[in-house]
Amino acid sequence: MDFAYSPKVQALQSRLTEFMDTHIYPNEARYEAEVGANRADGNAWQPTGVVEELKQAARASGLWNLFLPDAEHGAGLSNLEYAPLCEIMGRVIWAPEVFNCSAPDTGNMEVLARYGSAQQQRDWLEPLLDGRIRSCFGMTEPDVASSDATNITSSIVRDGDEYVINGRKWWSSGGSDPRCKVFIFMGKTDAGHPDRHRQQSMILIPRDTPGVTIRRNLPLFGFDDAPHGHAEIDFEQVRVPVTNLLLGEGRGFEIAQGRLGPGRIHHCMRLIGLAERALEMMCRRSLQRVAFGKALAEQGVSLERIAEARILIDQARLLVLNAAYMMDTVGNKVAANEIAMIKVAAPAMACKVIDWAIQMYGGAGMADPFLASAYAGARALRLADGPDEVHRNHIGKLELARYKPR
Repeated sequence: MDFAYSPKVQALQSRLTEFMDTHIYPNEARYEAEVGANRADGNAWQPTGVVEELKQAARASGLWNLFLPDAEHGAGLSNLEYAPLCEIMGRVIWAPEVFNCSAPDTGNMEVLARYGSAQQQRDWLEPLLDGRIRSCFGMTEPDVASSDATNITSSIVRDGDEYVINGRKWWSSGGSDPRCKVFIFMGKTDAGHPDRHRQQSMILIPRDTPGVTIRRNLPLFGFDDAPHGHAEIDFEQVRVPVTNLLLGEGRGFEIAQGRLGPGRIHHCMRLIGLAERALEMMCRRSLQRVAFGKALAEQGVSLERIAEARILIDQARLLVLNAAYMMDTVGNKVAANEIAMIKVAAPAMACKVIDWAIQMYGGAGMADPFLASAYAGARALRLADGPDEVHRNHIGKLELARYKPR
């Protein structure tokens, strides 16, 4: 395996870094101010003007839909090629949206590109690729342990030429965004099927369908996470045409696995960028502040943490690149173990590095808008797309299988 970046990727890295330096970092304060103003006006979920403006600049620069390996719809990059670019975007939490590379839209676009019918692609994939709308993914439910997705109780029942959907979903990211126009909803079409992984299906639900109600916006460790946010949503007697079903009845788990593989690795790529920036902040702070007669950088504990952070970040990056390489060469299913490993390793790494950065900043670290929100986001990813325990269980079983008698 060769993780050296090709000239094509190096050129994109350079262009993306220049765009971040010119347009993203200088506008972080403006972004926070716009979100704060919307929140003060009682309209926190409105999109910000700065992101909408920068989207046009990113598209004009050819830095658009970089995540899709399908050259017809995206940049035609492999997972391995996309990884260093995703890392650069991940250095600012809201930056991926500027390049139309943010969750949950990336995963939903991959689903539609891979599994959607021609009509579904025209109706939903094309406007998503254009950045004209946003989307939401409804899988997790409040009343069951959703770490085991076979527990979901939402129902999708056929009635003539329509399906009737009932259920409640939560942590549905982006559901409150007024630009969100479609949900990909997972529910049971055959609760009695003997194969628990063939009971579920996925279906497209337009946001304005009668019976869809946003109950509340869930706080993330005290943050409203606006304007993106995470919604709890009721679906009561929601009716959609049978043509809205994705792939076929009983194919929900198949779609979920196809969606979650790239989604998980994208999260991990972004986390590496987030941790890199936290380490940079930690180093600069340690050189600037003096305690007990010498700079923090000269304190033994500071040097130890800086060194350990560098080791942890580089370890995680290599694990991510290896998983990306495996996904590209043998497919997501065969690479399931590598994907599970990075899903455990990257959030744990990011949490530790960001926590050390907060500690280096002292009281200012708890109030710093970047560090505080970065830590909350990294901690949330120890649960999102499957909790650590599920992934560790999977990794452990695969490891033990190597030693069991055949």
